[in-house]
Amino acid sequence: MTGEPRTTPFRMPEHLFAELASGGGSAPAVAFLEQGERARRLLLLRTLLKRVRDLPTPLTEAASAWQVFKEAAERAPEAVERLLLAPTTGAWIAHLLRRLHGTATGPPLWVEAARLNALAVAASLHAGTEASLRVALDDGALHLPGLGLARLPDGAPGPSAGRAGTRAGIMTLGGPDRGGRPTTLTCRPAPVPVDRPGPEDPVRLPPRTLTHPAPDDPGAPGWHPLRTLTHSTPAGPVAIPLEDLDPYRDLDGPIPPARLDHDEAVAWQRLFDEAAAILAGADGADGADGADGADGAAGARPGRLDPALIRSVVPWARTALLPPPPPEVRVSASSGDAYGAMVIARPSSALALAEALVHEFQHSKLAALIHLFPLVSDDRTERFYAPWRPDPRHLTGLLHGAYAFTGVAGFWRDRLADPAHAGTAAYHFALRRTQSRLVVRTLLTSGRLTEAGHALVTGLARTLDAWLREPVPAPARARARTAAALHRTEWRLRNLLPPPDRPASPGPEGHSVPLGHGAGGSAAPDGLRFRSDRASWPDVRTPLFAVPPAEPRTPDEHLAAGDPAAAFDGYAKGLEREPGDPHLLAGRIVARAVLEPGPAARRALARPELLLPPPRAAG
Repeated sequence: MTGEPRTTPFRMPEHLFAELASGGGSAPAVAFLEQGERARRLLLLRTLLKRVRDLPTPLTEAASAWQVFKEAAERAPEAVERLLLAPTTGAWIAHLLRRLHGTATGPPLWVEAARLNALAVAASLHAGTEASLRVALDDGALHLPGLGLARLPDGAPGPSAGRAGTRAGIMTLGGPDRGGRPTTLTCRPAPVPVDRPGPEDPVRLPPRTLTHPAPDDPGAPGWHPLRTLTHSTPAGPVAIPLEDLDPYRDLDGPIPPARLDHDEAVAWQRLFDEAAAILAGADGADGADGADGADGAAGARPGRLDPALIRSVVPWARTALLPPPPPEVRVSASSGDAYGAMVIARPSSALALAEALVHEFQHSKLAALIHLFPLVSDDRTERFYAPWRPDPRHLTGLLHGAYAFTGVAGFWRDRLADPAHAGTAAYHFALRRTQSRLVVRTLLTSGRLTEAGHALVTGLARTLDAWLREPVPAPARARARTAAALHRTEWRLRNLLPPPDRPASPGPEGHSVPLGHGAGGSAAPDGLRFRSDRASWPDVRTPLFAVPPAEPRTPDEHLAAGDPAAAFDGYAKGLEREPGDPHLLAGRIVARAVLEPGPAARRALARPELLLPPPRAAG
């Protein structure tokens, strides 16, 4: 391993780019992206080493820590390579560079820079080399990337300096206790599968050190191993970190540990096994109309994912079995700085988890592509409609959404022939293919795509156009179209104002739209005027329309069940109580369009903000 940059430029073979542009990507294509991420990581590390070279610190200097890291890499190249490419390493590098540029905050700078020392200690443990490094402790604890957390007995509160010695895979950690006296801990750091509570090989320790495995509470002294999800492959088991300890697991600034209790960790393993089985079930599905990857391999098709490619799963928010999780994924996120990592709130449904894994890995692939090729010239103005967001988006966010949801559409396409999921799969496939194609059209007509970006988005369009020709049962297709219209209509009502120079237009029930009506707004370069009082809003209709309710009660449920007349009446009554409510107004506009299709309905759907009622008079 070297900190020197590559002198030979990366040149992606055209067939690999074509696979990725389709929304998919075979194993060789994904491996190429990982090579690019490795080169970028080394380049950023080289920059970082130069920037922290003269940073005042009470610890071992960065150059010496990097030397320990490189020596360990010579002895254990695969293990140390995993440390280098770990998502949390990328998140730390990006965060620390932002701090050095003054665009981020955090603990004392020397504490964050000392992550390099912790990486060197972890590398030395993997390689079995002997080293001694002064390290940063946080409340008496040292986090070892990819291994776990060591906490000194009665360690000093706040940041302090300690020393970590390694030899033959054993670490002795020393530092001050609360009274300033020295205290030590000796352990053999190693991760463990979630079904094991702690290390099986306790070390014979000198006095004043801890011998028992650490409890689940990461605030207790001792060794807290990183737990891993076990994924079985033909080549053997793969360990995927279930990351609840690393301070950089949240893909940005450092956060404290949030240790899962044992039962919650086991629930993650069980659900992950089920999700992996769902993903594996797509291997035999056939492609259609040239929408698959160029080589026809199962992994090349959009929506396919080998779980072994996931670099870490970060549980979000919940740390115990109670309260019960929702059936769908409420939160999932990823970062271009942390390739292969995904922050996910555990659902109760394996199908929802499988979809979220596909979704977030699509983001990782696109982020890696963006690191290799400029794809869009984006001024970062947030003015574009994204069918899966409550707020306006910039072009880069729009591109990410199109790529991710093309993969999601492919995921549901693979479920169409599965009797257990065919009903919901048809709806989600129809919805996401239509929404993704709408966004692709926006991107292609934006005039902001680079040559590589145009090639990528054209590839997505080719995939989606082929899928739009595939038959979907009429009821599912109708619900998908209605759900898509509802989201777009409500988005415009909540985010847009009518143009100030437009004459008053007749609105619902004879109301007119006054000039410049609204709470004030800002004009985008394309003439759209955005409300200044806009706020986030929940999209409750997309999941509701997946399965038509057997006994509809609300207007939304009547519309999902195929009864637009009952829905229209319900929305009208609701608007009598809450005039101008965007959710109810969007429902009534769409219900009327279903009942009375024609030019008037199309105009209302195209510019629903023109139908907003006037504001209530003050007092």
